[in-house]
Amino acid sequence: MSCSLRRGVLAASAIVVSIASLSACAAGNDAATIEVKPDNAATSVGVIKVQNATVITQPKADVEGPAVISATLFNNGSTNQTLDDISISGSTSLVKITPAKGSGQVVVPAHGSVLIGGKNHAAAVLADGRKAAADGSTQNLVFQFSETGKVPLTAYVVPATSYFTGFGPSSLPTAPATPGTPVNPTGTPSGKGTPNGTIPSNSVPPNKATPSDSATATIG
Repeated sequence: MSCSLRRGVLAASAIVVSIASLSACAAGNDAATIEVKPDNAATSVGVIKVQNATVITQPKADVEGPAVISATLFNNGSTNQTLDDISISGSTSLVKITPAKGSGQVVVPAHGSVLIGGKNHAAAVLADGRKAAADGSTQNLVFQFSETGKVPLTAYVVPATSYFTGFGPSSLPTAPATPGTPVNPTGTPSGKGTPNGTIPSNSVPPNKATPSDSATATIG
């Protein structure tokens, strides 16, 4: 290869590399090729972000009982907000929301977060969970906040097994207790029992004792 041809190839390679570099820079940090999104349900409206939203039902599909909603709520605003309601689209099932401690509303602090679901955390319970959600499906949830308003998203429905065991409903079914078999006595009383002890020969049975006139009182 001649020197002029080699110089042409090198120049062309340099141009290709430069164009690729400029294209990557022009895409910026929000490029679709580098944006990573979680597989679980997540969305944001204004300063509120809802992440890891999941509907968790009873561990077995043929068991009736409550279901729970698990999610992490983020508040990037400068004021506290309360979670006023969670509803399921197309369902009349009511979701009971309780804070981690005491009573009242669930407060999402400014520049903070709140976890719903699991031990010692806020809770969102559907009393008739089996009717409201079926395992393996998805449900459209709407989180209602005091200032931001409605935050809709689609959540997966999973049973309280494996990873979700600690986040599932607290009212899980238990196996019914098996009553014990009553014991029937086989022996029959004879009515001829005798005491084990023997009465000394010089003693008098209580019903045969007689008062003695020779008894004297001793005054100490």
